[in-house]
Amino acid sequence: MTEPMILDVAEWSRYEIHVDGKLAGFANYRAEPGVLTFTHTEIDTAYEGLGLGGALARFALDDARRRGLAVHPDCPFIRGWIARHPDYVDLVPLELRPQYQL
Repeated sequence: MTEPMILDVAEWSRYEIHVDGKLAGFANYRAEPGVLTFTHTEIDTAYEGLGLGGALARFALDDARRRGLAVHPDCPFIRGWIARHPDYVDLVPLELRPQYQL
C-alpha cells in the first residue's frame, strides 16, 4: 500500500482518502461561515483496520484548525476520534462540548 492521499473535495463537501489511486473513504461535512459540521464518515470495508479513518479525521481537523474554523462533530466517528485525542477538543466551541459529550 502506498502512502494515502487525502484531499478536500469542496464541491462535494467532503474530505476523501485515496489509496493506490482508489477512493478508500470520505468524511462528509456541511460548511457554513466559520464552521465545519461533520455529518458522516465512511471507510470502504476493503480498507478497514488500516488506520485510514484516523488519518482522514486528523487531516480534516488539522485543515479546519489551519483555516480557523470551529468544528461541530455531528458524525459519531469524528466525535469519537476527538474524544480520544483531547488536543483537538478546542476545535469544538466550549458551549457545544456538553452536547457532544466532549
